Amino acid sequence: MKFKLSIAATAILAVSFVASYGQTSATNPPAKKHVATAKTKEPARPTVEEQIQALRHDLENQINSLKTDLATKDEQLQKAQQAAADARAAASRAEAAASVQQQAVTDNTSAVTTLQTSVTDLKGSQATLATKVTEETEKVRKEISNPSALHYKGINLTPGGFLAGETVYRTKATGGDIPTAFSSIPYEGADAYSLSEFYGSARQSRITLSADGKVSWGTLRGYYEADWLGTGITSNNNQSNSYVLRQRILYAEAKTNSGLTVAGGQMWSLATEGKKGIGSNPSDILTPQTIDPNYVPGFVWTRQYGFRVVKSFDKAAFGIAVENPQLLYSSVLAGDTPYAILGSAGANGGNYNAAVSTVGSTTYVKSYANVKTYDASTGALINTYMPTYATITANTNITNISFNEAPDIIVKAAFDPGWGHYEILGIAGFAHETVYPGVTQNSVKYGGGTDIYGFNGANPGTAVWAGSTTAGYFVNSIVLGGFGASARLPIIKDKLTFGVKGLYGPGVGRYGNTTLSDVTNNATGELRPIHNLSGLFTLEATPTPRLMIYLNYGGDYAARADYASTDITLGDPKPYFCQTAGLTAATASAQCATSATGPLATTNGGGTWGSHWTATPTKTAIGYGSRYASVSATCAAAAGTPGYQSGSTGYLPGGTGCGNNTRSVQELTGGYWFDIYKGDRGRFRQGIQYGYAVREGWSGSGTAGALSTPLNGAKGIDNMIWTTLRYYLP
Repeated sequence: MKFKLSIAATAILAVSFVASYGQTSATNPPAKKHVATAKTKEPARPTVEEQIQALRHDLENQINSLKTDLATKDEQLQKAQQAAADARAAASRAEAAASVQQQAVTDNTSAVTTLQTSVTDLKGSQATLATKVTEETEKVRKEISNPSALHYKGINLTPGGFLAGETVYRTKATGGDIPTAFSSIPYEGADAYSLSEFYGSARQSRITLSADGKVSWGTLRGYYEADWLGTGITSNNNQSNSYVLRQRILYAEAKTNSGLTVAGGQMWSLATEGKKGIGSNPSDILTPQTIDPNYVPGFVWTRQYGFRVVKSFDKAAFGIAVENPQLLYSSVLAGDTPYAILGSAGANGGNYNAAVSTVGSTTYVKSYANVKTYDASTGALINTYMPTYATITANTNITNISFNEAPDIIVKAAFDPGWGHYEILGIAGFAHETVYPGVTQNSVKYGGGTDIYGFNGANPGTAVWAGSTTAGYFVNSIVLGGFGASARLPIIKDKLTFGVKGLYGPGVGRYGNTTLSDVTNNATGELRPIHNLSGLFTLEATPTPRLMIYLNYGGDYAARADYASTDITLGDPKPYFCQTAGLTAATASAQCATSATGPLATTNGGGTWGSHWTATPTKTAIGYGSRYASVSATCAAAAGTPGYQSGSTGYLPGGTGCGNNTRSVQELTGGYWFDIYKGDRGRFRQGIQYGYAVREGWSGSGTAGALSTPLNGAKGIDNMIWTTLRYYLP
């Protein structure tokens, strides 16, 4: 900077010098002429050297002044630079301080925000706490004044149930009270078919008690349920209408937090459809919404002892159970039917019913004996035939308890994918019996009886039928079982639901609602399964929260199992006296064989009195729904032959129904439930149900043991109406 100022000063000095020199060395202009005046003495002008010296002095002064200014400016510049550096340092310090201050402000802002949030949360928590305290206070007050459960040593005890006043009207009498005995709907022509029936009852009223307690690994639960649909020995409708309390459900259950459930006791069978997953509680079961306690044909269910293990997942559940077995045995037993044992009434001293409901006896002429009697008018002995009677007594048990080989085994899988509920299941059962092929109805009736010339005039002196023997008995075992499935589809959520279910297989009749037979016998007395089919369609609508409407159509079917065999059905023998004295054997045999009327008189005292059977071979109806069974009695719409029951005339129908077994039972039924009140004080509801049921029998023959006059099976139609008024405990 100083070098630049020196150059500038030198330049200025040079320019000044040149200018000054130019002024002094310029050519003097011509002298002007002046008017002569008096001359004044001019002062002496400085010399050039003086001027240069003056200029030098001025220039030095200027240079010194410039130096002074430059020094001042350098000092000022240094001060400015120092000030700038100080300013920059201060600015940096200020910026750092500002940054620190900004961070502090940010931190303060965040702290304020956090504090405000905390205050807001605290206010919300205080409001929530206040609401919760209010709710808990209200809950405690409500629990004290209106508890939903009783608490005992950490256990929740929840009572429940309902009280019911109900009626039923049927156009065809069944004698079944509120429940419908679908397999006993009378056929056309039966005594009861011409009469209707009405009953009022409170017997379906129900009491329940649930107990549950929490443990660290899960929940323990017990459940009890009963109604008054049981019948005591003295129960009747005469005056007190006293009916006994009946066990419905009694079970214990343990459920872990991981979804594993173990349960045992009397409960709804694993074969029964559920609402979601696989549950044990009655609230988990999808029963038809009928007033009829016997529900509807096609519904697959039992309530019986069972032990089950179930594993539940989010959208699926799998279970296996062993359950109490029981055989439903039915057969057309006629002619030479083998004798077998597969069960009995309960034993005295045990816990099964040991009584019988009816005792029937058959008296017939077994043979004829030759008795010589004294004729007082002649004083001579005369030949007189005398009938020899025999009686077979048959008992019908109040209930038959089968001798079971093993429990029923049921496996089931349930799925809840998000829309609907689906189930598949399998059932396996086991049955056995002891067969005595040498003991038959004919051997009991006619075993050892002889014809004087044998059966049909041949083999003289031999027994008409071999005597009874127990030799050669054997044990017969068979496996039963079937497969089933169900689906429940919410067509309109919370408004309309469609359901379908079915079960098919050999020997699963008792799992169907009608409890049709599941086993029969063949011609040698061995057990044979009856193929059963059950199916049910359901439609349920809830147009309003207080109204529920339902419609069901279902049926149970038992297939024909015809084991008819060629046999001889013997009637009472005819007495003959065959004249043999003086005759050849051939002539005597022919005469005895061709005699068609009473005893032949004789004057020579020859011959022998005895029995003579003239039956011919026929087909014997054996099995279930045999084509050779007689169905002529009441298969027409006309009234059948009036019956007579000694001591029960006027009450117990005696006319036989159509002689063949039930083929199918179907019902179309629908109704509604309306909640008059539903709230903290329980539920008060009313309902009406209508049912149209049809029972059909297997076709058979108009003549026993022959198909010469085949007839269709009988049919019975019943129209039924139920009403109910119920109060449910809250």
